[in-house]
Amino acid sequence: MSGLDRLPAPLGSLIDRTKEIRFEFEGQSYQGFDGDTIASALVASGQWLMSRSFKYHRPRGPLTMAGQDANTLVQLPDEPNVLADRSELRANTSVMGQNYNGSLEHDKDAKLSYGARFMPVGFYYRAFYKPKGIWDKWEPFIRKKAGLGTANLNFKPTYHDKAYAFCDVVVVGAGPAGLAAAIDAAQGGASVILVDENKQLGGALTYHRFDADGRQAAQILSDLVGQVVGHPNIRVLTNATCNAWFADNYLPVIQGNRMFKVRAKQCVVASGAFEQHVVFRNNDLPGIMMSSAAMRLMKHYAVRPGQKAVVLTGNDDGYLAAIEMAQHGVDVPLIVDMRKDGVEPSLEAAVKALGINVKCGATVYEAIPNSDKKHLAAVKIHTIKAQGEVAMDGVMIPCDTLCMSAGYMPTYQLLCQGGAKLQYDDRSARFALTGLPKDVYIAGSVNGIHDLNKVLQDGKRAAAQCLVALELSNDVPALVQCDRVTNFDWPIFKHPQGKDFVDYDEDLQAKDIINATRLGYRDIQLVKRFSTVGMGPSQGRHSALPTARLVAKATQRTVSETGVTTARPPFVPEKLANIAGRIFSPHRYTPMHKRHLELGAHMIPAGIWRRPAFYGPKHQRAELIQQEALAVRNGVGIIDVSTLGGIELRGPDAAEFMNRMYTFAFLKQPIGKTRYAVLTNEQGVVIDDGVACRIGEDHFYVTATTGGVDAVYREMTKWNAQWRLNVDIANVTSAFSAVNVAGPMARKVLQKVCTDVDLSNEAFPYLGYREGTIEGMPVRLLRVGFVGELGYEIHMPSLFALKIWDLLMVAGDEFTMRPFGVETQRLLRLEKGHIIVSQDTDGMSHPGELSLEWAIARKKPFYVGSRSVDIVMAREQTRKLVGFKLDKTVAKPEEGHIVLDRVGGGANITGNVTSCEYSPILDAFIGLAFVGIAQQDVGQQVPIRVDGKEVLATVVKLPFYDPEGARQEVA
Repeated sequence: MSGLDRLPAPLGSLIDRTKEIRFEFEGQSYQGFDGDTIASALVASGQWLMSRSFKYHRPRGPLTMAGQDANTLVQLPDEPNVLADRSELRANTSVMGQNYNGSLEHDKDAKLSYGARFMPVGFYYRAFYKPKGIWDKWEPFIRKKAGLGTANLNFKPTYHDKAYAFCDVVVVGAGPAGLAAAIDAAQGGASVILVDENKQLGGALTYHRFDADGRQAAQILSDLVGQVVGHPNIRVLTNATCNAWFADNYLPVIQGNRMFKVRAKQCVVASGAFEQHVVFRNNDLPGIMMSSAAMRLMKHYAVRPGQKAVVLTGNDDGYLAAIEMAQHGVDVPLIVDMRKDGVEPSLEAAVKALGINVKCGATVYEAIPNSDKKHLAAVKIHTIKAQGEVAMDGVMIPCDTLCMSAGYMPTYQLLCQGGAKLQYDDRSARFALTGLPKDVYIAGSVNGIHDLNKVLQDGKRAAAQCLVALELSNDVPALVQCDRVTNFDWPIFKHPQGKDFVDYDEDLQAKDIINATRLGYRDIQLVKRFSTVGMGPSQGRHSALPTARLVAKATQRTVSETGVTTARPPFVPEKLANIAGRIFSPHRYTPMHKRHLELGAHMIPAGIWRRPAFYGPKHQRAELIQQEALAVRNGVGIIDVSTLGGIELRGPDAAEFMNRMYTFAFLKQPIGKTRYAVLTNEQGVVIDDGVACRIGEDHFYVTATTGGVDAVYREMTKWNAQWRLNVDIANVTSAFSAVNVAGPMARKVLQKVCTDVDLSNEAFPYLGYREGTIEGMPVRLLRVGFVGELGYEIHMPSLFALKIWDLLMVAGDEFTMRPFGVETQRLLRLEKGHIIVSQDTDGMSHPGELSLEWAIARKKPFYVGSRSVDIVMAREQTRKLVGFKLDKTVAKPEEGHIVLDRVGGGANITGNVTSCEYSPILDAFIGLAFVGIAQQDVGQQVPIRVDGKEVLATVVKLPFYDPEGARQEVA
């Protein structure tokens, strides 16, 4: 078989037969179609063996064809542990099997299976702990033998990101229940996000047969999908996995390289159920699969699951699978029904009409491998005598495929993450989920309902409950009842020779679970930890129920009393790249944003804002920054500083509040003056700075850093909740915008537009505060010098900001005023030695390290962090933030480059560069860096490692430029 010889259409709903794809597996060439998975293409070519098992290196092939097991783990060039039945086929891909020694077909470590008696459950806990230190010698060997894929250390990371999504109702699962719920919720006026892990909408409707003639599913699927697609209230996310449930319906949904952070008012979980396997000897041979896997192969990929198939079932679905296979050319000689009474007469008549025999009250007790032990060759059928016991005489039936269905376990993981409880009725073998989180509803087979019509009704019921909760409807729905039983109560037939696998991932047999209880591990959680059952990639999807049954029987309890192990996120393995991917955060524009774009600004993020970095083409960055800086130094420039935080304090205790919050003294700050304000936290770390303007006896206006204002406001409100001072605190960042006009010509520009304020040095000195108007629009004027020149910050209501910017630009034409960006501002402030909190500071920087002792009022009794500041500054200091200078001909240090200490011939790391730029005024590289306390003296040379080499920087006194501050006092 070439891999292209498939069953005729309409089978193969996922493949495009017009597009052939070539790929390699284990060095051999194979063919498939576009839309195939790696597993479906290999099975179509007769290649069932895809990996080796974790412990015994047994041959393994597809079990579910849905990514619900670890049997198809393969190695791709750049990624290990890939599920071949979920990974879409790519052209020219080179695929390898995993976990073998030698070759996949001839694994030298397959002989480990013969030594199973010497590797009982938990043997490593008891065998390798003495003599002391022996584990260090055994560990490399054991890890090598039990390893999985190989990570490619030269892999280049791919782009990943995050996005936010909000809705009234999120529906997890797009099977019949989920589709029905999404449609009714959307038609009721709710916005809906529909999430499904598959490429197609429809879930089981896309592959499962629900009746003897097979027509019901296709018609319902077409109708439901037709209503969903294009509905204005429904957003569909396919190939997307809801990987967890967190409080208040916060759901991380992974779709490709993007993680959606979904927040929903109401949540419907219609996640379906996992088909369960039967435990018997050699039940892991390639060729043994779930009934649903066989139907997926046919319906999705047009692949015949084998030539001769036996069906082992404990419910009606096995009969439906047998009909499906028989109608598509598979010889089905026998259905083995574990139930004594078998199926209802009409379905039994349908299979007998196809020449399929039925044997009730029996089971497969052993699977027989072929001569090379890599595929199923026959099964031995035994009559069931009692629970888990069979008659010794059996019948051998040759076959190359065995389809099994012991029943279904609800996909309960998301719900139990939210605190729901999974309950089990031992008499009926039925599950129920109780204690659901608030605003979460379940529908369909996860709710224990398996009749298709009832499943659709249950989806509608869940939608109706959501609409009532959203106050979009008053119709309280009735509960849906379903009496159909799908689970056989004891599909476990322990074999005296073992190899009856409960957990395929961990190679755990029935005796391993029983022996764990005999060793004292009677609680299901302890059994899991001792035996590792459920810890593999499948996370207990198929092992949880048989384990609970075995533990319950061994400890003489019910399954309900025993329970299942705790479900924790994530639901499927999650790449670190998904967690670390770029975040799409909301961003804000200042009122002048469109003017910046018109002027050719290169915009960059600054916190949640967008700010001009400089004006002009990106490739001319260095040149343009120098030009803008010289324009400010020699003439006048203007910068939009609207992103600065603004906080207003009003009330009789405003001055007292300022005095307690900030390090400086503010009780006696004169009205009409500004003062530098440094904020420390309780640990004495500098967390923000700004300018405090005293507008009146009971009125302060304080600026904060762009990225820190929200934290400052939060700290203020937190502290005043304790202090209970008579002060009102308002975050007015959005209410006010600001620009800074700076340079020797700044006063002349401002005088042209602000005529009602005396701007002379005598009337409006440095660090003064005044209020005035510009063409009738109110402004607040702060005479500050962050860039080291004569400058005025003009704060105005945001409503007037664009108009005032335009008026200032016109006024500045006469003086060749030039707009400058935030990167230019950073250079100018660096020349003055001004720090930027969070760039030149870190999570341990106290005022002493930053030479900010002058900004601390030593005589006042208290400020936030005062005690910690006193303690850390009294200790022996280990580092200091200093200015350094370098000749422009050497390599330029960048932020984060390390500072070394070569004393004694070593190379100890003593600090790091925090800022560094080329200064056109000084014609040299200048910067700030943390250095060792012994390296702080002016004139010392400190080594800085730059791109693997070292450069020697000279410590200089700050500021680099205009140390007397004369430039800020221009007459």
